[in-house]
Amino acid sequence: MDKNNKMLFDEFKAISKHDWIDKANIDLKGADFEKKLVWKNMNHNSIQPFYNTDDKIEALSNTGENASSIVNYRKIIVKTGSNSNSSALKAVEEGMTGLLFDLKTNISPYDLLDGIDLNEIAVSFILRKDETKFARDFFAFVNEKGICFRKLKGYFDLDIIYDYVTTGNFDCSLLDIVTELVTLSENYPNYKAISVSGAIYLDSGSNQVQEITYTLSSLVFLIEKYENREVPVQYIFDNLHIELSIGTEFFLEIGKFRAFNSLLHQIAKKYGVLDFAYNLTAKTSIWNKSITDAHTNMLRATTETMSAILGNVHGVEVDPYDDEFNDQSDFSSRIAGNIATILKEESYLGKVSNPTDGSYYIEEVTNNIANSSLELFKILEANGGYYRCFESERIQKQIAEIRFEKLKLISRRRLVMVGVNKYPNLMEKVDVKLLSDKKLSAKKINKILSPRRATLEIEYLRRNTEVFVNKTNSRPVVELCSYGNIAMRKARAAFSYDFIGISAYKVLDEQSYCCAEKAAEESAKSSNEVVVICSSDKDYAETAVDFVKTFRSINTDKVLLLAGNPSDIADELINAGLDGFINIKTDVIDSISMIQNKIEELVIG
Repeated sequence: MDKNNKMLFDEFKAISKHDWIDKANIDLKGADFEKKLVWKNMNHNSIQPFYNTDDKIEALSNTGENASSIVNYRKIIVKTGSNSNSSALKAVEEGMTGLLFDLKTNISPYDLLDGIDLNEIAVSFILRKDETKFARDFFAFVNEKGICFRKLKGYFDLDIIYDYVTTGNFDCSLLDIVTELVTLSENYPNYKAISVSGAIYLDSGSNQVQEITYTLSSLVFLIEKYENREVPVQYIFDNLHIELSIGTEFFLEIGKFRAFNSLLHQIAKKYGVLDFAYNLTAKTSIWNKSITDAHTNMLRATTETMSAILGNVHGVEVDPYDDEFNDQSDFSSRIAGNIATILKEESYLGKVSNPTDGSYYIEEVTNNIANSSLELFKILEANGGYYRCFESERIQKQIAEIRFEKLKLISRRRLVMVGVNKYPNLMEKVDVKLLSDKKLSAKKINKILSPRRATLEIEYLRRNTEVFVNKTNSRPVVELCSYGNIAMRKARAAFSYDFIGISAYKVLDEQSYCCAEKAAEESAKSSNEVVVICSSDKDYAETAVDFVKTFRSINTDKVLLLAGNPSDIADELINAGLDGFINIKTDVIDSISMIQNKIEELVIG
């Protein structure tokens, strides 16, 4: 208040959301507000560009608590005892607070865990055989070491759901083994014996809503199986460990984990369980990792880990950036481990209680995802539940639909993957053996799910180029042939450099000419296999057709493209001999496939 007891800023009227939208519409100059500013994400939810007090948003309950002691897991593939123990000790020395052992061979916990303080370090195991014996030996080791029963943290994972959806065969005997593990771990409240992983869904191309729904639906399916084995439902929820994958859509992923926590409590309530102690782990996804410009995976993993921590998970597992094409190395493992440590210790994530609570945007995202997930969950249950829907391939079809939508956006470069479909590193050399050698069908629906990278189709293009180079000992060269308006020709040359660079061809710097006729003549006579015309729409209208005719009168073999979309003369240009157009609507996979096929026909026959 001022000295006259008047409230400051009283003369300014409150601005409503409607006022802001009116202002935005003026700035849009007739463009559609919904199309330009409202984000329609892969969950088919609409997110507004801004929120204020006019928006009545109700916060969901039980969205989780931001943990101050997030477990930072390092996965260790166990092939031999001594090497695995050395790797575990090194991980602890580097600051890891959790160890996830993937047991590929029989090994004694005494050899594996020698020197590991289980009062401080969480230890978890992916068990593949002799599960009960290992668990007995593990708890015997724990008792001998005098580990505090409340401080022992971790979980057993038999990959029950993962194995089912990736093989198509459900192994009922594993349920009996898990029932024994529940009994063995009953004295250790923070050690979980029932694991359900939903990471496979996102890694197969699903959206966040589907990942939540299928994970919860598979949990309900397992609850029924365990109840038949006389495991009390309270025991099931108290022994529960859930693993979800983390995608790249930062705020949606925060909302996903919060929504999952809330829906899990709703399902527990339906079973009469009001209070239970579960564990939620987030794993960086396979789907959005790349082999080309692989160091970008570090940045992807960082934003993924951040969104998971802010989404209130209890633990994170960050894969090394080169995990998709290399054995574990000291450098990549150390960097992966440092990501969560830096976020927690230097960015103070995990040290502020629920920092996302009350954010209109995140609360709206959380609500949208939760409501959509609950709706899809009810549909699955109405159609017989998880098992019947997977056997009838309903789930696979739903995932395939979203996967195709994602891949289409990647191919059209509407969904950006740095180093893959935009900003390729043309100096990078990639071993052809690492790249995908299969021409995949994005629409294909398989009986089983397979974790995969979203980049496989573009990797296939890159591989075709490298195979061509090995056969001919020559890398195709692209000339950016420009003339006319300097601003537009440079902009379109830069666009073309980025677009064609995905092919791993050699793209020359822009070559400018004084006029269209000179540009056509000189580029047609050059030794370069691909020529891209770069100029302005006005220049195209006046000279593009003559350019193509002049060019083709000299050379009929080269690939000739035009950067832009002069729709009025498009047919005339194609009839004159133009091979195609490069613009923001062009499908990069279709376009580069066409270029590769034509060059291969000309050179190899």
